[in-house]
Amino acid sequence: MILRRRGPQLALVALVQVLAMSLWFSASTVVPALRAEWGLSRQAGILLTITVQLGFATGAVVSAAVNLADRARPQVLLAAGSALGAAATFAFPSAGPAAAAPLRFLTGFALAAVYPVGMKIVVSWFPRQRGTALGVLVGALTLGSALPSLLSTGHWRTVLAIAATLALLAAPIALTLVRPGPDWRPSPPWEPRYLLRMARDRAQRLVCLGYFGHMWELYALWAWLPSYIAAAGDGDSFTTIGVAGVAGALLGGVLADRFGRTAVTAAAMLTSAACGLLSVAAWGTLLLAPLLLVWGAAVIADSAQFSAALSEVADPRYAGTALTAMTAAGFVVSAITIQLLPLLADLTGWRDAVALLSIGPLLGAVAMVSVRAAAGARTPRSTGRP
Repeated sequence: MILRRRGPQLALVALVQVLAMSLWFSASTVVPALRAEWGLSRQAGILLTITVQLGFATGAVVSAAVNLADRARPQVLLAAGSALGAAATFAFPSAGPAAAAPLRFLTGFALAAVYPVGMKIVVSWFPRQRGTALGVLVGALTLGSALPSLLSTGHWRTVLAIAATLALLAAPIALTLVRPGPDWRPSPPWEPRYLLRMARDRAQRLVCLGYFGHMWELYALWAWLPSYIAAAGDGDSFTTIGVAGVAGALLGGVLADRFGRTAVTAAAMLTSAACGLLSVAAWGTLLLAPLLLVWGAAVIADSAQFSAALSEVADPRYAGTALTAMTAAGFVVSAITIQLLPLLADLTGWRDAVALLSIGPLLGAVAMVSVRAAAGARTPRSTGRP
């Protein structure tokens, strides 16, 4: 049957990601309307984005700790995560301000069963050319995350209802059509004690630092880009995140298969950091809109490659523990900059505030370049072609 081949399966998993990930910024996009109707404070509006990040991190750790990926079929997890996130989003408008943050936390928790599981399914179909395949998956995540920006002209209840409906549609698609590939393997056991060994190992530590630099920038940029563009009077959020981001994710995957993960991650982060710094000078000029497109592509081009790089330098017996810990910590880092950036913008204005985001990718690029020397002959794949 044609749907059991790797190409159609990649397309199906990508479709599920697009539909389910529309939940991520569904509430964040309509915060101005929520503040007006519900009387939310500025901090309460910021909290609606932060709690999704923290919910995702918690969901990732809990899933790994109870070995959920091996207790349930992956297509069931995809469907359950999509449906649970949709239910939380459907409940959001009628629940009121008091339940807003807990429901967004639950949404992030549910999405921890969507993106990581989808990544594992894709890897099981693509023992080779994983960079390209994962680039497609990250492109789907990017497009889904950008969809609320495309819908933001409607009433805020309509935006949330559409996002929830899209996520709910993902559930039957995942349950009936998505299947793991021939290279599906049981998850390595969760072993918290390995975290100490992981922290002591220079190669693993550097990959994590590179990922943290990437996460310092990514979600804060995505969360606050509409506010930045509104202040600048130029650019478009959906085009920058959705269109340019998909192109960047696909290109990053192809280049990683050809030139190696460390080269691509370092180049993408340096480009992204440069865009953040140059945006200060480009503010108010015709150069800002095209610069934002380059930034939108570069900020996500490396995203899929950090997990692959860590899996190559970690002890294979505990790769699951390493990947979960890195992912969870990265989303906590992202919550910090989501909190800091608007506060800084209140003091300096959006033009200068976004320069804060460049700190992460600059340090992350240095870390990923250093991975080559740290890995050495132990893991040659991480320094060249995977």
